[in-house]
Amino acid sequence: MAMNHEDTAAELHEAMESRKTGAHKDLTGGYIGTGDATGEKAGFDAEAVPTLDGEEPSEHEKRTLRRVGENLPASAFLIAIVELTERFTYYGAQGLFQNYINNSRNGADGAKGLGLGHQAATGLNLAFQWLCYITPILGAIVADQYLGKYKTIILFAGVYWLGLIILWTTSLPSALDAGAGLPGYVVAIFIIGFGTGGIKSNIAPLIADQYQRRVMAIKTEKSGERVVIDPAITYQRIYMIFYWCINLGALSLLATPFMEKYEGFWTAYLMCFCMFNIGIAILILRRKSYVNRPPQGSVITDSFKAIGMMIMARDTNAAKPSWREAHGKTQAVPWNDHFIDELKRALRACKVFVFYPIFWVCYGQFSTNFVTQAGQMEGHGMPNDLMQNFGHISILVFTPILDRLVYPLLRRCGIELRPIARITIGFWLAALCLAYAAIVQHLIYSAGPCYEHPGACPAGMDGQTPLPNHVHIAVQTPAYVFIGLAEIFISVTGLEYAYTKAPPNLKSLVSALYLTTNAFGSAISEALVSVAVDPKFIWMYTGVGVGSAVIGCIFYALFRHYDAQEEQMADLDRDLAPLTHDGPVNKEVQT
Repeated sequence: MAMNHEDTAAELHEAMESRKTGAHKDLTGGYIGTGDATGEKAGFDAEAVPTLDGEEPSEHEKRTLRRVGENLPASAFLIAIVELTERFTYYGAQGLFQNYINNSRNGADGAKGLGLGHQAATGLNLAFQWLCYITPILGAIVADQYLGKYKTIILFAGVYWLGLIILWTTSLPSALDAGAGLPGYVVAIFIIGFGTGGIKSNIAPLIADQYQRRVMAIKTEKSGERVVIDPAITYQRIYMIFYWCINLGALSLLATPFMEKYEGFWTAYLMCFCMFNIGIAILILRRKSYVNRPPQGSVITDSFKAIGMMIMARDTNAAKPSWREAHGKTQAVPWNDHFIDELKRALRACKVFVFYPIFWVCYGQFSTNFVTQAGQMEGHGMPNDLMQNFGHISILVFTPILDRLVYPLLRRCGIELRPIARITIGFWLAALCLAYAAIVQHLIYSAGPCYEHPGACPAGMDGQTPLPNHVHIAVQTPAYVFIGLAEIFISVTGLEYAYTKAPPNLKSLVSALYLTTNAFGSAISEALVSVAVDPKFIWMYTGVGVGSAVIGCIFYALFRHYDAQEEQMADLDRDLAPLTHDGPVNKEVQT
């Protein structure tokens, strides 16, 4: 009977304790679990037992604490400076190509050029851009499978260097008079296209490789506030700083148009060549400072084999060893299930990039048709290709504002602009840019002296020199501001997405596939060359702008659920070994 009394007492004790909130005890003083679906101990209060600094936060802390990024390592800034010099070279030279190809050989409409006219200039310029953004695939294969990112950058920098020598020497006045300008230009852009492509596919992943944190961690600020260090925010910051340096370098266009106008194209190309040599020097002299992921042999061919298995079985899990074993497939494969999960994540990123070409069609206007548009307006001594700088200046101004003010303020309000949302905003801003460009073109066509045919009527000629319509070139400025903002939201996010969603040993390849979308944009733009003439510019700008707005809506409808899965996809990287300057090391992942 004593046992019955003990059982009754135990039941009464549990009934009374169950009415209390939080933890409760049994007769021996032990805690009784509540069966919480979250798996946490009954009555556990995440705020009462905070995670120590440096450790991974609890789910409660992830939901309630403010998230912050970290500062970049010094090696990342060195690589950013190298990219700055390369972009100084690229934009300083490429920004002049429209005039270089278009201008007459006798110098009647400016510095002596190749005399091929506006449409040929637009076509060749777009062909060059296409080449620059299709060749990154070659650079990615060389890096991921054979040489690694650093050695590949050095190799293609040598190719680039040779192309710049040819461009500069064949643009000298004596070379132009001898007829070497056109063949020299064609050979130069072919070589430069390969050089810059090999660099572009590797420089962006290399800068992100310098940052080694893979999982979130708790940190106590000097103010006493406890925050969560979020690697995703740091990667976003890395690429915003990287892009800021790109556009700082692009301000070479503040100088090269004046050098073109008053001294000739060759002086501008020479300055670009000299700046490129500075970048190569930094890259070589500081080679021991960089964290460099070594190549992994057949990783690219393995990836394509795995994709082939997925296609044949019509199942994205078909390449997993576990799936193959369960379905009686006896042939061994040189990868594990985790590699296939990473590959699927990379393929998801590539699906997102399918819509990017329409943005690059919008973006490509500012270095081609916008330059022509500026030439139809009164510059009062300002070169028509100088206005491109306002796009870069807007990026330099708004990047730190977004990174330091807007994004942190939104996070404090509980709003996190995930990648898909940012990309969508970029499409809509690009649409606004083209809409405004159409308005500017309407203003040009509404003004004399030649209205819909600027510089092509008797009143619009001063001897042999065409005169612009009476609209000031400054009205173009908002269009460049819109396209600059669009770049921050869509292009920076694209680089970030390509890196963070790629398997560790395929980061250059996925980045190259992202860059290839620019090549497809250039191909689409080539198809629009036939309508890039007066008086059809208005309809061309309007059509491209409407297309970008519609694509933005479709893009968000298809991919908005990816933002909800962002942290889950990032979690695949938690077990990656950190890298040193000599490669991966066998120790615990940095936390």
